[in-house]
Amino acid sequence: MASTVITDKRPGYGQLLRTPGALSFLLPGFAARQPFAMLTIGIVLLVQHTTGSFGSAGAVAAVTGVSMALFAPQSGKLADRFGQRAVLIPGVLVHTASVSLLVALALGGAPLWALFLAAVPSGASVPQVGPMVRARWAAKLDGTPLMPTAAAFESVTDEFTFVVGPVLATALCTGVHPAAGLIAEAALTLLGGLFFAAQRATQPAYGLTATGHGSGEPHRSALSVPGVRVLVVAFLGIGSVFGGMQVSLTAFTEEIGNPGANGLLYGIFAAGNMLAGIAMGAIAWKTGPRRRLILGYAGLTVAASLLWTAHSVLLLGALGLVVGLCIAPALITGYTIVETLIPASARTEAFTWLTGAVALGQAAAVTVAGRLADAHGASTGFLVPMAGTALALVTLLALRSRLRPREASRVAARGIGHRVPVAVD
Repeated sequence: MASTVITDKRPGYGQLLRTPGALSFLLPGFAARQPFAMLTIGIVLLVQHTTGSFGSAGAVAAVTGVSMALFAPQSGKLADRFGQRAVLIPGVLVHTASVSLLVALALGGAPLWALFLAAVPSGASVPQVGPMVRARWAAKLDGTPLMPTAAAFESVTDEFTFVVGPVLATALCTGVHPAAGLIAEAALTLLGGLFFAAQRATQPAYGLTATGHGSGEPHRSALSVPGVRVLVVAFLGIGSVFGGMQVSLTAFTEEIGNPGANGLLYGIFAAGNMLAGIAMGAIAWKTGPRRRLILGYAGLTVAASLLWTAHSVLLLGALGLVVGLCIAPALITGYTIVETLIPASARTEAFTWLTGAVALGQAAAVTVAGRLADAHGASTGFLVPMAGTALALVTLLALRSRLRPREASRVAARGIGHRVPVAVD
């Protein structure tokens, strides 16, 4: 069942950006979220340069990703309870110091165990700016026709981050110095994070009011909702694509003697994400988000399963573009569904669980893909995205009933800001 809401005009990105106070957190938020896209590839390129092993590089990056995945939801809980500023300021300071230590250890030829130790706080302190920005939009626009527009805009911004971040890190590491990518990542974290934290006026409510204590709404963890756990598995599979692509593209371009093509190939892949994200916000969907997620994920699985067959830059670029086009629909739909599953009191935490799942899947993928590339060649590393998405798709199909919204009747977005009755499926 669904209800109909008629709007007098169709809100778009221009109207969204004219929301009072929006630009004050969007601009620093964009700079501060770049580290999420730069950190893994920066570590892979630096550690591979200093050790000569993709396996070692992937393992150090994996420790960072696992650490982030474990600590990100806790950061979200603390932000819901004490406010974003209270969590963000110490976090960016710790992150900058930890990444600086990791760079110094790698360049100094420190043993692998020392790099692992430095990687733990580097990952644990990654600022969860993306979820915090989403929470600010939700606090400003919840229940208005602009909310779907904000969801699409944030997904496009995320995809654009994955265009800019890895390409920038790769260009700095290959064109300036192997450590330049991580140094830039730390600088962006510090400056962007502090600037974002300074925007107090747009910070969502927190503490007793936000958690619902005293208002009749009990507080509980977002992970206690079964549908959130299913989406976590789906986002783990998406993370396996990001991690597998990063390591395998690096290994492939090294293997053919053209390392400079790595940034181009990953940029094509990430550009596909961004283009699909823009389209997702403009299409008038007639099917429900749950069905869209399953169909989109099936397409992603098929596309990822073909990567290992590519043996030329041209073919790999074409397949990478297709994979990128398939990722954005899964990501956007997943974020859309999670908002229908959770109460407002756990909103930031839920977003960080999904972000952390991407990081964890990415961490596992860079480790396995790195080992496979070292032992059997670059093409075998592309088997990791295939396996990760296939397992996640099976989980989605088996547990799709858990993705039903909390309410029997939902209003879904049609295009950007348009609302029409749709099926729950």
